[in-house]
Amino acid sequence: MQLGVKVIHCAERDTQVAEPRKQRMEFANTWSVEGFLGEGRQPSELGWGTHERHFPPDGHRHDFGSGAAIYLGRPGMSVKVRSWTPDEGPYHGFLITHGESISIADYFTVYENGQAIYRPTCHYAYDPCDDAVLSNHELGGKNWVAQTKHRIFMDEIFEGVDELGALLMGHARNAYWFGSRLSIQQARALAPYNNATSLQVVAGVLGAMVWVLENPQAGIVEPDELDYRRVLDIADPYLGDIVGEYSDWTPLEQRGWLFEEDLDRSDPWQFKNFRVA
Repeated sequence: MQLGVKVIHCAERDTQVAEPRKQRMEFANTWSVEGFLGEGRQPSELGWGTHERHFPPDGHRHDFGSGAAIYLGRPGMSVKVRSWTPDEGPYHGFLITHGESISIADYFTVYENGQAIYRPTCHYAYDPCDDAVLSNHELGGKNWVAQTKHRIFMDEIFEGVDELGALLMGHARNAYWFGSRLSIQQARALAPYNNATSLQVVAGVLGAMVWVLENPQAGIVEPDELDYRRVLDIADPYLGDIVGEYSDWTPLEQRGWLFEEDLDRSDPWQFKNFRVA
């Protein structure tokens, strides 16, 4: 709140490429296909910020919990949002349900007299490898009935990078991305039998497992409540290049030049500006 952050994206772009490419009626991905299908076909959930002025027409509020989040009445695999990473620049990503979208928004909520006076909007903006995008396009055409064949790219990957980080927007310096940039070559040198995506995931799991072993009486806690420095001490050697970069990008950049769009130009950080119609 003191920094003026309005929006936090879990901003990820995966450029890993494999041979042979995705086949017809096959869902190909760089991590668990079942996991992606499970998350992607759920209603699209996001932490809902106090600065938001335009409630989505397909939006719904939960009738339980802290009220930090809303959900859209459609699968996350069908919802696209605009985001940014240092290597990719602007891109369209999927608003896939993830627990941290809600827990981060809840964690950073500031209350006054029982009312939320500050909360950032928080959600995933995931642009998976191109073959997973093709797989998702095919899946949508089949009305979200999963393909019969699944394949996780591993040894057949020949190039590419996974950029995975947090994009913090709305503050005095506009936008700042901080995260892991891990190539397939780096991943294989660090831990055989992995790709860039699997190693980024497992590095965090490993760090959390060490924390659990060192804190056996802590009970059930949200990731936001862990000692992030201790977790990163363990995970850092497996995350490749740790990158922090400021950007002047906003979701209003180069908008409306081709066709007129319904935008809120008074505040670029409104969710309606991020969402791809």
